[in-house]
Amino acid sequence: MEYYSGQINRLIEELSLLPGIGTKTAQRLAFHILNMPEDGVERLSKAIVEAKKNVRYCTCCFTLTDSDVCPICKNPARNHKQIMVVENTRDLAAYEKTKKYEGVYHVLHGAISPMLGIGPNDIKLKELMKRLEEDVDEVIIATNSSLEGETTAMYISKLVKPTGIKVTRIASGVPVGGDLEYIDEVTLLRALEGRSEL
Repeated sequence: MEYYSGQINRLIEELSLLPGIGTKTAQRLAFHILNMPEDGVERLSKAIVEAKKNVRYCTCCFTLTDSDVCPICKNPARNHKQIMVVENTRDLAAYEKTKKYEGVYHVLHGAISPMLGIGPNDIKLKELMKRLEEDVDEVIIATNSSLEGETTAMYISKLVKPTGIKVTRIASGVPVGGDLEYIDEVTLLRALEGRSEL
C-alpha cells in the first residue's frame, strides 16, 4: 500500500538510489526538501545540475575539479616532485585535511580487482606513468589496505621501480583508541613495520 502521492514516492525512490541512503533516510530527505523554501530547493537543484555539467577530471592529477587544472596542481608552493597515488578523490580530501602533505596527487579512480573485472587499463595507471616522465623524486602509494588496494600497490611498485624513482607505501596500522586484542594480524604487522623512532 502506498502512503504518499506519486510525486512524493518518486522523490523518495530517486533519493534512495544514492549510495548509503536507505528508505527511511530517503523519506526524511524528501520531506526536508518539500519543507524547504522554494528558492532553497532551486539552489540545491541548480547546484546538482551545474556540478554534473561542469565537474571533470584535472588534466594533471585526475581529481575532480571544475577547471582544467585543480587548485593543488596549480599551486607552485606544492612539491611537484612528490606524487601521492590515491584510489579516489575522497582519499585525496582525507589527506588534505591533515594539512601535513605538501606534495601533489594522482587519482586512480579505482583499484585493480580481477574478481570485479577491473584491470590495470581500467584505472589511471598509464596517465601516472606519463607523469613520471617529468622530474619526479618519489611516488607514495596510498591505496587502501584491502586486497584490491594491496594488489594495486604492488603493481604500481613493479611499474615504477625500474624508472629509478623512489617508491614508498604509507604505513597502516592501529587506529587511535583501538584495542590491540581486536585488531587483525596484518594490521598489527603493518603497524610494527611502519614504526618510527620516538
